[in-house]
Amino acid sequence: MYGRIQDLAALIGRVGIAVVFLAYGIDKWEAGVSATAEMMEGSGVPLPTAAAVFVMIVEVVGSIAFIIGLFLPLVGIGYAVIGLGAIYYVQLDAGLVDGYALELVLALAAVAIGFNGGRFSIDHLVFGRIRANRKARKQAGAHAAATSETESAPE
Repeated sequence: MYGRIQDLAALIGRVGIAVVFLAYGIDKWEAGVSATAEMMEGSGVPLPTAAAVFVMIVEVVGSIAFIIGLFLPLVGIGYAVIGLGAIYYVQLDAGLVDGYALELVLALAAVAIGFNGGRFSIDHLVFGRIRANRKARKQAGAHAAATSETESAPE
């Protein structure tokens, strides 16, 4: 029962975080790469066009992936990079309460959930099976080794 609650909490957290980033991403997508790059350049972000494209892709495509639970660690790290960049280049001078609290919480929560997205995710379906198969092979190998040792031991 407790495991299901954790998985449901991870799903709710993923969706909540992704919706926030998706809203910002759609806003940037509608404004376009040029306007987003110009805004970033005004904030002192290096390589503003590349940064704009990266942010727009992570915030839109990454958010959809985060909701369905696909590539969770990568998207979580992408969110963290965006959040920390926003803190450093835009919000830092305003301080924690009036500035970067939201970005900090979103960045840290995205990384935490990105590396533990729960069973209700595509990552768990794919990589959970891979881990289970690897564990089964390892256990079968250990069992075979133990069996051969007892069979070859002198009596």
